[in-house]
Amino acid sequence: MTERPYTDVAVIMRRERLDNRWQPWRWSLDSVVINEPAFGTEPRALITDTNAQRWLFPGFRVELFRDDAEGYHLNLTSPAPCWFVMWRMDEDAGDGTEPLARPVAVSLSYHDAGRWLDAQDSVEQVPAPEPVLDAMRAFVAEHYQPEPKRRKRPDSFKPLQDRFGNPASVSTDKQRGGGAAAGGDQPAGAREGGHHG
Repeated sequence: MTERPYTDVAVIMRRERLDNRWQPWRWSLDSVVINEPAFGTEPRALITDTNAQRWLFPGFRVELFRDDAEGYHLNLTSPAPCWFVMWRMDEDAGDGTEPLARPVAVSLSYHDAGRWLDAQDSVEQVPAPEPVLDAMRAFVAEHYQPEPKRRKRPDSFKPLQDRFGNPASVSTDKQRGGGAAAGGDQPAGAREGGHHG
């Protein structure tokens, strides 16, 4: 069995000071970058000053699963294909410092993002780079099978409508001008009940 395609990434979270006594800081997703061995395995502050911080969280593997090809297709066909990052606040940093906003999962699947949002988790997105999108396009081209359309009701069971959406009827009277006699298409009503030699 072939290995699933994957990309190892790190997530950078941004913490900004707010002029708000009830919520002095706000966390948000800054970026998703390709992981590098030099990042190590533990979160660390990249920038810290009195008004802003950037924290690096390394070690996320984003795999592509064949049974989620539709989720990648929906991402690719959106106006801005992106990484989806689900994150949660630490309950308590435990050392007197402010709790961190920790990324929990990273995905390229629209379906994953939807499930996380349904579970009331914090989900943010940032644009994915072109090489990642190229790999995703190749994967979708190979594995995505659009759902077959549901069988439509035969048209004969539907009420007829004219081009304005109003009810219409088909007359079985002989057409003026003898159009049906010329061997062209006969109106639907003319074919029923008559016998054809």
